[in-house]
Amino acid sequence: MLDQMTLYPIADDVLFAPGGKVVIRTYGVAPATTGASVSYRTWVTGIRDQPRYWHWGHFEDATSGHRRVLEWLTGRGPQPSQAMA
Repeated sequence: MLDQMTLYPIADDVLFAPGGKVVIRTYGVAPATTGASVSYRTWVTGIRDQPRYWHWGHFEDATSGHRRVLEWLTGRGPQPSQAMA
């Protein structure tokens, strides 16, 4: 399945907490065919039992959303809401 997708990395961060590490990755993903639209996602793994993720509509939303997720995880901001795709 991944061989049929093109990933566009935007930002990667790792936070170290007493319970382990938390990985935050934001990337664009599109089908491997040319001209397909790109969707943007932020995945957070290492917190609680389930990974958390957000979908963003545009590149600019994804970059600012990544920052908002980091602020939320470090206690400097509220939990981000999903941007409409």
